[in-house]
Formats: sequence, C-alpha cells, structure tokens
Amino acid sequence: MAVELGSDVEPESSTFCINDEDHTFGNSIRYVLNGDPRVTFCGYSVPHPSDNRVNVRVQTTGESAKSVFKDALRDLVLICDHVCSAFDDSVASFKRSQQQQ
Repeated sequence: MAVELGSDVEPESSTFCINDEDHTFGNSIRYVLNGDPRVTFCGYSVPHPSDNRVNVRVQTTGESAKSVFKDALRDLVLICDHVCSAFDDSVASFKRSQQQQ
C-alpha cells in the first residue's frame, strides 16, 4: 500500500511511502520515473534497514506527482511482464534445443 505525503498547495511535489518494499522496488521505480520527461527530480530512500518500506520523492514540471507516479507504476508492470515473457520464451527455446540433441 502506498501513502502519499504531499500537499494540496504543491501537487507537483510528493513523497510516496510504500510498505513491504525494499531497494529492489525503490531503484526500479526511480529508474522508470527518471526516464519520464515530466519528472524534474526523483529519488528514493529506505529510512532504516529494519524498516520494510521505501520513500519515493517525485517532483514534476507541473503535472500532478500522483498522476506521474501512477503512470510509472503501470510502465514498471509492463516492463516486468516483458522480462517474464522473454525469460519464459528463452527457457522454452533452450528446452527445445536440448531435446533435439
């Protein structure tokens, strides 16, 4: 679950706190967000090693940080789906090549 720690005064700047995640998610979403031309700054932190959460800071050129963050989450899901599909295809291809030998 994500909690937005932003303000109504500046919707283009927000911090999102995501529970039950670590550096794997934080670095992945940071990478996707930094590839978005609407993002002027993005960074993440894990407050403490025993704290199982990630804080993601997003600042945009004017669009709502929440909207940009949602778009990045959707993009990350598509990237993960593609990686899984490519991996499954490679495994199937390898198994076929082993059966032909």
